[in-house]
Amino acid sequence: MKIRYYLLSVLLLWSAFSFAQGSKVTATASSTQVAAGEQFEVYFTTSGNISSFDRPSFAGFNVLSGPNQAFSQSSVNGQTTSSMTISFVLSAAKEGEYTIGSATMTVDGRDYKSNPLRIKVTKGRAGTQQQQPSGAGGRQSGASPSGKSSDISGRLFMRAIANKTNVYQGEQIAVTYKLYTNIPIVGNEADKLPDFNGFWSQEIKGSNNIDWKQEEYNGQRYHVAVLKEIILFPERFGKLTLDPLIMTFLVRTTVPSNDPIEQLFGGGSYEDVKYKVKTAPVTINVKPLPDAGKPEGFDGAVGQFSIVGSVDKSSLKANEALNYNLKITGSGNLKLLKAPQVNFPADLEKYDPKINDRITESMSGVSGTRDYTYLLIPRHEGNYTIEPLKFSYFNPATGKYVTLNAGPFELKVAKGAPGSNVTAYSSGNQKDIKMLAKDISYIKTNTSGLYKKGSAFFGSGTYYILLFLGPLLFIGAFIYRNQYREKNRDQVKVKGRNANKIATKHLANAQKQLAAGNKTMFYQDVYKGLYQYLSDKFNIPAAELNKEHIVEKLTQAGIKEELISQLTDTLDLCEMARYAPMGVSAEQQVFDKAKSIINDIENHA
Repeated sequence: MKIRYYLLSVLLLWSAFSFAQGSKVTATASSTQVAAGEQFEVYFTTSGNISSFDRPSFAGFNVLSGPNQAFSQSSVNGQTTSSMTISFVLSAAKEGEYTIGSATMTVDGRDYKSNPLRIKVTKGRAGTQQQQPSGAGGRQSGASPSGKSSDISGRLFMRAIANKTNVYQGEQIAVTYKLYTNIPIVGNEADKLPDFNGFWSQEIKGSNNIDWKQEEYNGQRYHVAVLKEIILFPERFGKLTLDPLIMTFLVRTTVPSNDPIEQLFGGGSYEDVKYKVKTAPVTINVKPLPDAGKPEGFDGAVGQFSIVGSVDKSSLKANEALNYNLKITGSGNLKLLKAPQVNFPADLEKYDPKINDRITESMSGVSGTRDYTYLLIPRHEGNYTIEPLKFSYFNPATGKYVTLNAGPFELKVAKGAPGSNVTAYSSGNQKDIKMLAKDISYIKTNTSGLYKKGSAFFGSGTYYILLFLGPLLFIGAFIYRNQYREKNRDQVKVKGRNANKIATKHLANAQKQLAAGNKTMFYQDVYKGLYQYLSDKFNIPAAELNKEHIVEKLTQAGIKEELISQLTDTLDLCEMARYAPMGVSAEQQVFDKAKSIINDIENHA
């Protein structure tokens, strides 16, 4: 016991002494011997506050990713310190021995240089699997190479929960999509939403803010959020399957530290990993509506409903309008109901019904009221009877059909004024008024507006001009199409021509970020704009898009050394700005310089 205590005390004293020596920059590599074409990582680690970073040249290597950042914390004798690692993903094109020079960091106001690294590159082997970078700043797709997929699967998953899986055709089903997690989530994106083939769907509109709750599932406690709530109505019977919801999450996982002191006190860094999640398919058994007891005229209503009919007047004159209203209230497939077929007397002129919905959707179902308002116009005097309406629906709770009646309604129509127009009101309190024309219009006797034979458009000079203009336009369009195809045949040249436009978009976004005060995004947009422009303009592949290759391409294109130097200085300034705060004047200067560099290259080219 005393020996263990003594060892712990020595370790604590040694670590405290090491931290007291001040900050320094340490360069390490994931492997110092790699095959040609194999990916590996180089790390530059320091403690303290970084104000600038100057990377080495990486001559002989291709920079595939970087600079990427990672932070770690450690606790020594009750004092918590942090360190930051800047990493690059590299690969060597050919075998040999290379030296990666020192990187320079300004930490807490002082400059520090890292130790150089010697990397031996051997001949590449056919079929060698490329090692995926483990610290590429969350750029990995799928689980990390350390095999965390099984670890994440138990800590992050989604479920599609249906309130019932055995229903009748047309019966409403509530489906909830839930996310379960007890691991930090950095970001997410939806890859594929369910198609709901065979269902009519109605999404429940909720708040845009995710409401997290605690829930226990299979003996584990999770943070749970409702992602989506849907009401479904099966449109056919049989076994229907709900397609899965597929999403990709960026999750933050802890990476164990190689430092024994950090391991002793639970320290370490983290990495962000992409992880794809999908819900398990849900099968719904949909039973057909029974034929036994199906009423005549049944039109597919499923749920629980009531119906009320009314007329806004029972005594009126011929050619006056009245409104016949049917109100269906209840819960079920209200939005799928068809307009009821009412048998009106032949002397009542009718118009298509106006539909007014007052319907709410919730996880308990679709409920509310649907009104059908028919405009009716009696053309002759007399007594009329609107026969009772029979409305039938299927009640899935009892498994039986129900038939309801509305009416009848008696109408007394008096003689109307001869030759009067008809004024129709769409509803008793609305202001929209429509004047219906008379049944028969008189034959015109005034022939002053008629054309004489031979004076029409057919056979005129304008007719023949337009007749020959069509083929000419077709020939012109054919020639233009061929020229357009020839001009855009070479995609490299097309990208070169459009390079300035793409760069202008990035710089416009950068100017917006500058106006909004978002400095990080400003430098990122300028940086991306310059690199995208150079890639498109000089046909530089993304894997070769480094400063050394850019300088070589620009020199071959005959760009002046002064302009190339301005370009590399601007790129370095944008990289450094990711770690060191800069003034507004410097930001405006960077923007103007980037714009000027692109214009000068365009004028030279």
